[in-house]
Amino acid sequence: MTKGKLAARYIVGLAASLFIAFSVFSTQLTVVGPAHAAQGAPVPLLETGRPVDWWFVFKFNATSFPGCGGAFTDNRSCPFGGEVQKYRFSQQFVYATNENKKLEKGSGCTGATTKDPLGATFEQVFNKSYFYVIWNDQFYDDPEIEGCTKSCGAPWGHSKGMLAWNKEGEGFVLQVTTPSWPAAGSKKFPRETNGNTLGCIDTNNVTFSQHFFALRLTKSDLVKVLKALGNASIVTDPENKQIVNNGGPADIQKLVKGFGVRSKNTLVTKDKLSTGVELISKPSALHVPPWQMISAELGGVALRTATWWASPKIPSTTASTQISCWTDKLAKPGPVEIATTGQWNGKTFGLKGGSNHAKIGVSISGGGHYAIFGDLNQQGAASGTSCKRSQNGRGGLFFVIQDETLAGSIGNLIKGETASTEDPQ
Repeated sequence: MTKGKLAARYIVGLAASLFIAFSVFSTQLTVVGPAHAAQGAPVPLLETGRPVDWWFVFKFNATSFPGCGGAFTDNRSCPFGGEVQKYRFSQQFVYATNENKKLEKGSGCTGATTKDPLGATFEQVFNKSYFYVIWNDQFYDDPEIEGCTKSCGAPWGHSKGMLAWNKEGEGFVLQVTTPSWPAAGSKKFPRETNGNTLGCIDTNNVTFSQHFFALRLTKSDLVKVLKALGNASIVTDPENKQIVNNGGPADIQKLVKGFGVRSKNTLVTKDKLSTGVELISKPSALHVPPWQMISAELGGVALRTATWWASPKIPSTTASTQISCWTDKLAKPGPVEIATTGQWNGKTFGLKGGSNHAKIGVSISGGGHYAIFGDLNQQGAASGTSCKRSQNGRGGLFFVIQDETLAGSIGNLIKGETASTEDPQ
């Protein structure tokens, strides 16, 4: 065979090899492309690299479970800004997820690491370039909100949290109950006068119990959550990059631009999200006791709740309690108990105002087995002439998961003493 023929055969063989290699490479791109796109969305994390559909965290109070536990208390840091504070605090926590729905004890300082659910979930947004909205009725002037001094009262919503999403509109919602956190969504736009890490903020927001709930969202879910937030009159500023980085699909951007105004709606909204979680939104102009409203929306089931129960207190109610602060647009509510103590690992802890700032509840009748994570306290009025006082006149969100194991585990956490049915007012 001549050298020319050998060269020609070599070129043909090389071309065939390159074609096969390119085909395999293209096939691999086709296979991994959609998975890679899905991974590009921010998601709830148990720790860095461990995504879940949802997680729930209950942070204890400093009286019953001080510090972070063990050596973690002495080795704190402020990865999202601020300085370690010397005030009395607790960042010990228990958590559950869609993969393990029974509460278990976490380790470390919640919100201050990348190995706990709260810290890991927040870090992926703070240190990357996602779109986000942060809202809080208690920013304490950093950032400043027009018309508010330190905090925004009624009829603004009593709601706190964060949304994060990618260019396709996929992401997560994070419900928090902590005043003054988070208050900056990106390291590019840091907080100017305060910290942005739990335990590193001038105003102590880690003395009392708090809860946090993170949920994965599709683009359709994100639209529903944005509309629910607008209905609840959340406190935010679409023009402030510290708390709002708008972008993504045009309909998402339009909804975000509409924030910063108070809704005049008087109707509860309710949506089922792709994960099966139910989302309920109370508007500020609907002047009814919040958790009785939730009972009515869930078919009149009896509930046990743990919130910041302080003046003006709504008492525990029974099926026969006369609730005149109501509307015929809502069905009849079932009984609602106010938990005043809870327990974990044999230790009792307080759940009244001054101990607990979480807003959680479970069903205690019927076959629904509901676990509920909310924005609103049992403060206001069940009856009388001041039906718009306190939380009756505020808006907020409630996320409802129907699961026997989760509801049972949270029910055991808030199992204990119960407030009287006598009206303290």
